[in-house]
Amino acid sequence: MAMILEKGGFDLAISREELKNLVIDAVKKSGKVLKKILIIPPDITRLNSMAGPMTEIIYKEFHDKCHIDIIPALGTHYEMKEHELRTMFGPDIPLSCFKVHDWRNDVICVGTVPGSAIKEWSEGKLDYEVKVEPNKILFDNYDLILSLGQVVPHEVVGMANYTKNIMVGVGGSDTINKSHFLGASCNMEKIMGKADSPVRKLFNYGVGKFLGELPILYMQTVMAKGKSSGKMEMRGFFASFDESAFLKASKLSQSTNLELLDKPLKKVIVYLDPEEFKSTWLGNKAVYRTRMAIDDNGELIVLAPGLKEFGEDKEIDRLIRKYGYKGTPSTLRSVSENEDLRNNLGAAAHLIHGSSEGRFKITYCPGKNVSKEEIESVGFAYGYLDAMLKKYDIDKLKDGLNTMPDGEEIFYISNPALGLWALKRNFQA
Repeated sequence: MAMILEKGGFDLAISREELKNLVIDAVKKSGKVLKKILIIPPDITRLNSMAGPMTEIIYKEFHDKCHIDIIPALGTHYEMKEHELRTMFGPDIPLSCFKVHDWRNDVICVGTVPGSAIKEWSEGKLDYEVKVEPNKILFDNYDLILSLGQVVPHEVVGMANYTKNIMVGVGGSDTINKSHFLGASCNMEKIMGKADSPVRKLFNYGVGKFLGELPILYMQTVMAKGKSSGKMEMRGFFASFDESAFLKASKLSQSTNLELLDKPLKKVIVYLDPEEFKSTWLGNKAVYRTRMAIDDNGELIVLAPGLKEFGEDKEIDRLIRKYGYKGTPSTLRSVSENEDLRNNLGAAAHLIHGSSEGRFKITYCPGKNVSKEEIESVGFAYGYLDAMLKKYDIDKLKDGLNTMPDGEEIFYISNPALGLWALKRNFQA
């Protein structure tokens, strides 16, 4: 099935009113008789995706005509609190509409991706089977399932969203753990910013072979900060039942969300919004979205006022504290020698993603909820937040290159989730 609806461009800024019309038109053009709808938006960690307003638009337009359920694509993240639901989805949707995804208990196995396929996609690095374990709510006789989200460079799959929203966002532990480890084993630098990757092949295979009968309509956005306004703007909206929306969105995102640099960066300052980033599990976007641009022996300083933990899952938090961000060889050795990490390959993949591989220094500057000893125990250097904020005043910095009063040149990023930074010579889309 071809594209249902598309609008996009490098210099485009789609207004809220335009978005409303696009979303409603896409639902109506789905060709479905609607009595029951399931919406799968991302959680608040993807607040900038505009999936919140899109969900609100769908609810307001269709709730008096059909039943609507909403299950945020949490993956391994915490259940959204009421204030987070209201922040993202507005005040009008009844809380009873929201369902919670439990990645350990609320899933069913609908099939298995064979080890031979994994071996082929990983070029012989791995050969395990992967269970396809979606949340059982997907099979509750919905006339239309709306998968919403932003296409943006991603460390595991290359470009976020599309089938990832199903396989991981409302997926189970086997899928999540093994897909993440597949990506880490196949070299993150070769994957990020690419529409095709070993992990994407896994996700597409799982959805295509085992979930192909489900009426999933993908609504994909491309977002970027306005150069003059500094505010988030929607560059594209694409909707289809097949991969066409994702491929169009990926192409636009590559031209919009990738910042390719001529020379490596000596010092990078990344700010983590405390409302969005409370763990290194999420906050390490600061590491893997920038490490393709940082010079050998350079420094990454992460300003993390909201940091309170390492992993959002208790077991993953324990594993991060136990094994730390020590690089690929150390992590792979720990996987081979320790059953607890071997049973949580997603955590192992995260440890690889969050390391500089010894190339550059990572200095984490948390608020009062994480101690110096904790930061240093996982392999990061510790920085005092107040002192760093005084030296690098985020209210005076602009995204990109800045020259400080003392002549120091730094590269500032106000939100690492919005893009990917890499050297031109090392990146091919």
